[in-house]
Amino acid sequence: MVEKIQNIRNSYNHLLFDLTLGVVTSLLFSAFLYLEHFGITIKALNTIFGILSLALLLYMPKRAVLTAGFFIGILWFYWIGYSFKYNGVGYMEPFITLAFAIIYMLFFGVLALTNSTVIRALLLFGLTFFEPMDFNWMQIELLFVDSYIGIFKYHFAAVLAALTLVRYLKRPYRFAPLLLLILAFNFNSPVQKDAPLKIKLIATDIKQDQKWQKETLQPTLQMVYKEIENATNEGYDVAVLPESVFPFYMNMATSIREKLLTLSHDISIVAGSLIIEDYLHYNVTYMFEGGEYQVAKKMILVPFGEYIPLPEFAKEFINDIFFAGATDFKTASTPTDFVIKGVKFRNAICYEASRKEIYRGDVDFVIAISNNAWFYPSIEPTLQKLLIRFYARKNDATVYHSANWRGTGIIK
Repeated sequence: MVEKIQNIRNSYNHLLFDLTLGVVTSLLFSAFLYLEHFGITIKALNTIFGILSLALLLYMPKRAVLTAGFFIGILWFYWIGYSFKYNGVGYMEPFITLAFAIIYMLFFGVLALTNSTVIRALLLFGLTFFEPMDFNWMQIELLFVDSYIGIFKYHFAAVLAALTLVRYLKRPYRFAPLLLLILAFNFNSPVQKDAPLKIKLIATDIKQDQKWQKETLQPTLQMVYKEIENATNEGYDVAVLPESVFPFYMNMATSIREKLLTLSHDISIVAGSLIIEDYLHYNVTYMFEGGEYQVAKKMILVPFGEYIPLPEFAKEFINDIFFAGATDFKTASTPTDFVIKGVKFRNAICYEASRKEIYRGDVDFVIAISNNAWFYPSIEPTLQKLLIRFYARKNDATVYHSANWRGTGIIK
């Protein structure tokens, strides 16, 4: 394969060829994500595109590797800067996009340190354990979440072994190692059960620039009460509403809390809000049932969204400059489980649902709530859904996800 790439490269301008090959690789690497975004799931295509993109990363010229990493960063994370406009620093959006392009150019750029296919394979496998800035949304194995290839480390290792050994064998056995791909196939479906409750996942569509305005509060409350009453009349056991659907400190809103406690005699209610305790701010989920309530505090915050993963002096500087002096949210030390009508659910708030920590222990069912309007319009809800599916399948869990804007549904 190296020889074929080199022969084609020698027939064209080297720089143009490397740039083109890098862009093509990034498109193949990202194809499954964009196909899913447009409602297309074709396992055969996802399998072929995933294997081809990995093969190219192992064999292509160094400059092409850097180009591929740069454009993968853009294709996967161009949307991250969108949220900055809600903090009054919208001019940062292109710089954030460029920053993520450079981060993932460097991330995949370690492969460009060598031309050795076997060393590149080892480095690529090693990258599956590395999370830049504590942000785990670049899961390379995610390429195969809806394919014929499995999503565990040993599946990925088998793919890399098959693609690598081709480089070191001579004809007529050159392509015999591709038979190892059989070891990477997923022959066992995950055991994901359905919760024995009738759960209404309520989707909302409140624009982020309107969500926190006073004039939006009453229409939002009326909409929420109406949705809960409809779910009750339709015979549902549980109504789940998105993250921060109540955009205020619920522990300071006695009348609203009392209203929800009254409604909870007929249906269990799970909804997102905020609380403040001793001047500390928490992103939380409230669960109302039978006239009582329980609170679950978010355990894992979003890097650069809810906390700054830098030393204290840099954290204060960034909060002052870009977040109007706001302090980081505080967190719980352990995940919270709700027992709803006798059934245990692990709580997850947005980013948490795509973290492996939430699925540790005895977890069959997860209730996840999100506010994806921060990133309208983008592929963010699709990437989030695929990541949740990735962890749910690895851990035999079923996720009940309610989101503002897009992403609501049962994820298996």
